[in-house]
Formats: sequence, structure tokens, C-alpha cells
Amino acid sequence: MTIVDTPERRQLRELTRAFVTREVLPHLADWERAGEVPRQLHATAAKTGLLGIGFPEAVGGSGGDLLDSIIVTEEIIRSGGSSGLVAALFTHGIALPHMVAAAGAGSGGKLPRRPDAPGSVDPTGREHDLIDRYVRPTLAGSMIGALAITEPDGGSDVAGIRTHARLDGDHYVVNGAKTYITSGVRADFVTTAVRTGVPGSGTLSLLVIDKGTPGFTVGRRLEKLGWHCSDTAELSFVDVRVPVANRIGEEDTGFLAIMQQFAAERLSLATQAYAIAQRCVELAVSWCRDRSTFGRPLASRQLVRHRLAEMHTRAEAARAYVHQVAARVAAGEPVVTEVAMAKNVAVSAADRVVDQALQLHGGFGYLRDAEVERHYRDARILGIGGGTTEIMNEIIAKGMGL
Repeated sequence: MTIVDTPERRQLRELTRAFVTREVLPHLADWERAGEVPRQLHATAAKTGLLGIGFPEAVGGSGGDLLDSIIVTEEIIRSGGSSGLVAALFTHGIALPHMVAAAGAGSGGKLPRRPDAPGSVDPTGREHDLIDRYVRPTLAGSMIGALAITEPDGGSDVAGIRTHARLDGDHYVVNGAKTYITSGVRADFVTTAVRTGVPGSGTLSLLVIDKGTPGFTVGRRLEKLGWHCSDTAELSFVDVRVPVANRIGEEDTGFLAIMQQFAAERLSLATQAYAIAQRCVELAVSWCRDRSTFGRPLASRQLVRHRLAEMHTRAEAARAYVHQVAARVAAGEPVVTEVAMAKNVAVSAADRVVDQALQLHGGFGYLRDAEVERHYRDARILGIGGGTTEIMNEIIAKGMGL
């Protein structure tokens, strides 16, 4: 038994596997062709208790922590789901945490007294209002949220964001554009990074912008190499009036809020990477046992066995390291460098393993009928999203004092 292998977490794995088997596998191919998952899936996942994993019960979640979220992600993929499904169904994992943190929901699952309670110094109750208006409905599966940071002329350079929000009375007037926004087509609201002052990291803020607000338009649905069941969009803001009440936290604190949530996002992507690797090892082993060439199963050949052994080693090593780093993050340790290393280790393992798994499947692996083909496409984004491999290496180098 380990910190990620307790009786309670084994039950969580079983619950996740049953959900995938019952609610996902019969429909995943159709969702891939449709380019999105149905809204009803969010409600079903919420009723099952999976949608709110990792969020405090005080804000409508199911409780648990980062490790529980990792287990759900891992098991979805190892049960035959996809990382695209994870991206589509759990986009709130990057859209909501800033609101929860601003409201002061701690690891004990409690919210502090509402700021508009007697004796409070903040009569607005703004953060608590955001919890009621956005967090609870999203975790109940009745709303979908997205996070909008990336812009057309910049990706990992968060400090260089140009989308601007000018204060005008009790509203901000927002102008700018965002791109590569996961769930941007279906989202009911978007947690949006905006500039509220002069250029620089110290003048970024976060605003919650509702779909349907005049001037806020969802542009074209972006066609992608992978993650086909996860919709991705371009967003445009032209003189969009957003109430000050929709600001998350204090003005000009957005950069720190974004940075504080990057660890969980990067570890989620790392989990998707090693889980894809594990699943592809399982698929390759099964194929090589059943597939015969020249009168012998592929698995009987030393070259194939050794290749499978190397694939298995890479996947398991990545899993062990990601779990170790995730446990430290869950314990509150500031392990920025280690998170970057965990992401790169897992992505490297996935890149190598999915390539070898498809090769072992031969011509069948190149067909859309093969699950390994989907994983091959889906894995490619993991070294880009949440900070590219190159950005992770820069973080690692700084951690080394270089």
C-alpha cells in the first residue's frame, strides 16, 4: 500500500472504471467524430461523484485532493478512455481553482464566513458570490467553464498578455482575443486573464466573462491533430462590459494566481502522458500475444519482448516519479522544478511508448479502428499544453542555478 494505493483510492479507481465502461466506451468514437462530448455527460459524472473530485465539499465538490484527481485521470485512460475526454470533461479543473482559492476554501474543505456577514470588512461578498454563481453549478454538471490565457501572438509568455480591461465605473471594458481555448465552444463562462494596467506581470487580473455578453464572440472551432472529442475555440472581446463583481481576487493579482495553479495543471498533463504510455503497453502486449507471423506469436520473439520490457519500464518509472512529485505538491511543498521535470519525464515516456506501440501494431495501428492510433495523436499535445517542454527545461535550468 502506498499513498496513492489505499482502500479508498482503490474504490475510486473501481468507480471510475465502471463510469468509463458504462458511460464512455459505447459512445467515444461518435464523440470523436462530433468534435465534442455531450453536456449531459457532465451531469452524469457529477451524479457519479467524479466531476467534483479534488474540490472541497464546501464549494460543491466531492472532496479529495490532487492525488485523487490524478487517480481519476489515470483510470479514465487506462480503462479505454482518452486524454481528449479528460480535457473536455474536466476543463473546470483549470477554470475554477482560482475562484476557490480566492474564496479561501482550504484543504479542510471549509469556507470562511461570508464577507458580508456582520462585522466584515468586505461588504460585497464577491468571492463567495462567484462560488455560488459558477463553482457550484459547474461541479453539479449544469454549467461548463473554460480558462482563457493564451493569445494569438503569444503562448507561454503569460506576462505578455495584451487583452486589456479598462475600469469604467462598476464595470471593466475588455478588448482582445484568446486562442486554443479548451471547451471554448461549449463553455458557459470563461475565466479570462486580462491586463488591468501597464505591460508587465504585475498588472494582470482574472475576470469571469459570461457567454452571451455583448461583444464576446466565440470564433471558429479549431480542427486539431488529436483530442478530437475536446472542442477548442478562438475567442474575441470587443468592448465587453464585465462587472467588477466578476473579478477573481484583487486587481493586479492575476499573474500570481495563474502561476499558483500551474503545478496542478502540469501534473494532470503528466498523468495523462504516463497513463497513455501504460495503456499503450497493455494494448501492445495483448496484440503481440494474439498476433502471429511466420507461425509464431510476436511475443515469442526476443526483439519484441525486449521492446515491450523497455516500454513498460519507461511507463512505470514515469508513473512513480509523477506520483512522488504530486504527493509533495499535495503536502504543500513548493516544488516548481520537480513539477517541470515530472511533466517532461512523463511526456518523453509517452512519446517513445506510443510510437513503439503503433509500430508493433503494424498496418492496423495506422487505422482509426485501432485505439493505439488515437493515443498516438492525443499524446502529441502533452509536450505543448501547460507549458512546452522547452519552457519546462528553462524552469529546470533555473532550479539548477543556471
